[in-house]
Formats: sequence, structure tokens, C-alpha cells
Amino acid sequence: MTQPAELLIAALLVLGGIFGLIGSYGLLKLKNPMQRLHAPTKATTLGVGAALVAAALYSMLIGTGVIWQGVLVAAFLFLTAPLSALYLAKTLLLRNIDRSGLPECGSGAPWATFPPDSR
Repeated sequence: MTQPAELLIAALLVLGGIFGLIGSYGLLKLKNPMQRLHAPTKATTLGVGAALVAAALYSMLIGTGVIWQGVLVAAFLFLTAPLSALYLAKTLLLRNIDRSGLPECGSGAPWATFPPDSR
């Protein structure tokens, strides 16, 4: 393996670790639950993605081929992390928002998060 390839793999691993650290820090230090939800879902997805790209590059460079487990983990992560964040955010809105203070949508329909009979 060449030195530039090793440096690229090391940089991707460090970048993945930095994203994970930023997501963990945001989870602990941000003020409200919506901000705390956003930090780890975005940052750790990028962090795990960078680590998986580094693993794929390493396996290709040493000649073992594609790591299918890494591809499946990446696909599962990129599909489920945004959906779980969406459902957690909707649950937070349904439990904690005073619906009487919401402005009108302008379309005549209620807000998409709230059922029509809840207003």
C-alpha cells in the first residue's frame, strides 16, 4: 500500500472521529431537544460514513475486494437515521407545542404534524 493511500485512510478515520465527537458534544451542550436531536443524527451519520469509506478503501487497496457488510451498514444507517430523527421530532412537537399559538398555514389545512381534529 502506498503512503498517500495510507494518509487518505488515516485522514478519513480522523475525520469520522471528529464528526462523532462533534455530535456527542452537541448532544450534551445544545439547549433544547430539537437542537440536541439534530447534532448527533447529522454528525454521527457523517462520522460513520467516513469510517466506512476508509474501511472500503483499505479493503480495495489490500486486494480483498468489496466489504459487503460495510455497504449494508452504510445503507441501513443512511436510511434509518433521518427517519428516526423525523419521528422523534414529530413526537416532540405533538407533546410540547401549544397548538393555540400556531400561526395559520395559509392553505386552509391544519399543520401537517397535527391531525385535522386536534385544532
